Amino acid sequence: MNASPQDGPWLDDAAGRLIRPYTVSGGRTKPTTALDLLSMVRATGSGLQPHMGPEHGLALRLCAGPTSVAEIAAHLRLPAVVTKVLLSDLVDCGALTARAPRFHTNPSDRSLLEAVLDGLRQRL
Repeated sequence: MNASPQDGPWLDDAAGRLIRPYTVSGGRTKPTTALDLLSMVRATGSGLQPHMGPEHGLALRLCAGPTSVAEIAAHLRLPAVVTKVLLSDLVDCGALTARAPRFHTNPSDRSLLEAVLDGLRQRL
């Protein structure tokens, strides 16, 4: 198996994903916490519950500072819905806090969109 260290145990260069995403979430497709891709989550300092898997631990480590659900899904290389289920498990047990995205009165405000574009350009 030729998995690179950052890919975690569920990816293999030749075979692809070794574990189906729905097995990571225990077959669940509905998170118990209302999260969208722009929601910010942050670790509280509480640990994992004993029944949680390694994916929960990896997600929790990614949340040392405020991090968006979209960013966590990208790092985990999991579909957004699976990531939301994992994160909602962590919110439910008190390991994470979640905050809805803050929009100005007009989410399509030109200055807001330009700020987002500038941030993306800096990261690329």
